[in-house]
Amino acid sequence: MSIIEIKSLIKTFGKIQAVRDIDLNIEKGEIFGLLGPNGAGKTTTIGMLCTIICPTSGSAKLAGFDIVKNPAAVRRQVGIVFQDPTLDTVLTGHENLELHARLYGVPAKQREKRITEMLELVDLKGRSNDITRTYSGGMRRRLELARGLLHKPAVLFLDEPTLGLDPQTRARTWDYIKKMAQKEQTTVVLTTHYMEEAQLVCDRVGIIDQGKIMALDAPDNLKESMGGDLVVIRAKEPPLQKIQNLPYVKEVKLNDGAVEITLKDAHLHLPELLSIIPHVECVETRMPTLNDVFIKLTGHDIRKDSPEDSGSWVDSVARYRQRGK
Repeated sequence: MSIIEIKSLIKTFGKIQAVRDIDLNIEKGEIFGLLGPNGAGKTTTIGMLCTIICPTSGSAKLAGFDIVKNPAAVRRQVGIVFQDPTLDTVLTGHENLELHARLYGVPAKQREKRITEMLELVDLKGRSNDITRTYSGGMRRRLELARGLLHKPAVLFLDEPTLGLDPQTRARTWDYIKKMAQKEQTTVVLTTHYMEEAQLVCDRVGIIDQGKIMALDAPDNLKESMGGDLVVIRAKEPPLQKIQNLPYVKEVKLNDGAVEITLKDAHLHLPELLSIIPHVECVETRMPTLNDVFIKLTGHDIRKDSPEDSGSWVDSVARYRQRGK
């Protein structure tokens, strides 16, 4: 059953088409990742689904409600963890959650129990009465996750939830996300450019570049679409045509002075492959990654420098507040 249905969704900012004709269904209960570099259209897409940004054309429904015709109903169904921090740092962790619970109409009789459940879920009960400006970056992110799920939304949106965190804290944050999604039975839609993390946590991913969905599938299926293992060889004069003519070689390309070869069963064919390449300096073999899929589809690395999506979440929220609910 689809909790989100998107049809021909387009968003333009002046002459810039940030989102280009997206068609996408997201199933109830899945963790879905929208992957792409900065400026690809990830945040703009999430902004439209949350009713913070109005689409130029096309349609989308969330939990059965049209994002343009029934924005208030949509907002009641979603939780959001913004890319930019939005906690009130002069309040305690408990006070931040209580404020959110009141804003979302969590009944008074259920409020304290629900706050306690969320604090326990993210291991912050012992720090709940501390001012949040004393929290570490990872603790603040966990509190924001708890806040996003406090009112039991149908869909939790996470915009770059681990951006700016150190590797260890990022890993722990993903663990919390998976645990919370399972316990709360909530659909999670996240944006990230950390491909290696997305392939561990997401049931399905959509690769987006320049506003278009380039591929949509389970991470393992996308990696299998590469057609084999990857071998990276540095040599003085690699015979590219001779390598390409080998029956088990799927693709050959030059990248930063190295030869990248996609082939089936590298462990079987590597000795023969190396025998035809003179003056080999180094060899690396590995399984394909989602970043390899992205490069194949788009021609560039997801880690390339590019402009941010059109406006930060903070700017979007400011515009949203100005126009009123």
